[in-house]
Amino acid sequence: MKILNRYLGREIIKATLFVLVGLLTLFAFFDLMHELGDLGKGRYGMGLILMFVLLSVPNHVYELAPVAVLIGTLFALARMVANSEFTVLRVSGLSAQRIGFFLLLVGLGFTAVTFIFGEFIAPSSQNTAQQLRLKATSSMVAQEFRSGLWVKDGPNFVNVAEMLPDTTLLNIKIYEFDSDFHLRTISSAAQGHFRRENMWQLHDVVQTRFEEGRATVTRFPEKSWESALNPDLLSVLLVVPEQMSVWNLYRYVEHLRENKQKSGRYEIALWGKLTYPFAAMVLMLLALPFSYHHSRAGGVGGKVFVGIMLGLGFHLLNRLFAHLGLLNGWPPLFSAIFPTLLFLLVAVGLMWRVERR
Repeated sequence: MKILNRYLGREIIKATLFVLVGLLTLFAFFDLMHELGDLGKGRYGMGLILMFVLLSVPNHVYELAPVAVLIGTLFALARMVANSEFTVLRVSGLSAQRIGFFLLLVGLGFTAVTFIFGEFIAPSSQNTAQQLRLKATSSMVAQEFRSGLWVKDGPNFVNVAEMLPDTTLLNIKIYEFDSDFHLRTISSAAQGHFRRENMWQLHDVVQTRFEEGRATVTRFPEKSWESALNPDLLSVLLVVPEQMSVWNLYRYVEHLRENKQKSGRYEIALWGKLTYPFAAMVLMLLALPFSYHHSRAGGVGGKVFVGIMLGLGFHLLNRLFAHLGLLNGWPPLFSAIFPTLLFLLVAVGLMWRVERR
């Protein structure tokens, strides 16, 4: 029985890796076509474009792994059905439940790989890719409004005109309020550099203090600024929430909550990062019922096409519920996990139908 399990697992892994390489090649080509539009902008040459595309691959691995698992499993099982190998497995004593349990074990390995890429490899590589592109094109990181980026930091408000890829802040204005929300000081700085936890070094500072009905202006060549902001929190300007690590998302959600700001989008992204890797197990289980249909009912190509449609549907449903949850104020966990639960129920229902035949 162990030999049969090893053979089945090896065929599924080989097919999944083959499909994943094909999907990554396709998406890398799309990235290349998109980036060629900026060829020659600043120092953004062909070499840097290829580097950007290469650094974007880990994020595609994270996004495409569950879909590749579904298509690869369908392809492997359909080929075994066409060669009557699946019939041999069933005659050898492998019931649908045992095959399903074994697929879950194989899927657990893909879940671990997906989580590792999503948490440790993809965020840093995507961040590096964005910084590489921004430095080459001489672009600023973010400009939420015409006046720049606005951030609430405790009782204070911070306005940053530009943020460079190395997280250097340019043209900073800090509006400090007292407990009664009276404006105490306005500090303007030409630049700000992160020094250590909760501490920034500001340069060319002009501070206007309001007290007792008058205003006083003081200039400082350099001045320390204590703030809860740090490069990890500001990394949301370089990388979209869905591409951040779980730890950075959690910290930023806590920061938003402490400052009484909306955190729905980032909470949905956080739960999505925690639950998305398990989609590999669910989609692998979903592929099993299709192997019980005779090859003449569709053939290998037909089942691969079904896998592509199911994978595309799962990907679109994930995006749809993230947006619907944000618009309608649904619980973040529900918005993130519902597509996976729905496909799990479909897989269980199809298996039940197969067993009744």
